[in-house]
Amino acid sequence: MTETSQRNRPENPGGEPSGSDEAPRRTSVTKRGGGDPASRGRTTIADGVVEKIAGLAARDVVGVHAMGSGLARSFGAVRDRVPGGSKSTATRGVKAEVGEVQTALDLEIVVDYGVSIIDVAGAVRENVISAVERMTGLEVVEVNIAVSDVKLPDEEEDEPEPRLQ
Repeated sequence: MTETSQRNRPENPGGEPSGSDEAPRRTSVTKRGGGDPASRGRTTIADGVVEKIAGLAARDVVGVHAMGSGLARSFGAVRDRVPGGSKSTATRGVKAEVGEVQTALDLEIVVDYGVSIIDVAGAVRENVISAVERMTGLEVVEVNIAVSDVKLPDEEEDEPEPRLQ
């Protein structure tokens, strides 16, 4: 074989040219950006996002009648009827302070009459921590729960009557 035909011969699977004493050629690949793509850049989570998650998780607990104080619920019902004035009911009764890796939550709930308030509060705390940590990756350092009212079975809802026009 001629020298030219040996150079043009395809390499074998081991990476060495067939019939040659040359060292195998190595190509280096330079990675750009360095590291795992998930670690490039920052993710920030707004307080309102954590408040919604916590509010929905708290409402899922049996024994929680409503979120927020009676006054806040009344204002919320009126605000819901005003065009463009509705704030999400999912965040009513929830206040979050969100840091870079941790969050703290304050919840105000109304419980149904007859349930164990301690058990309901514990279940709310557990459900909220689980949902917030799973969905946001933030560490929940505390969940403070204020029980502002007890819903009696014969009580009517606090929402005002709709106005006739």
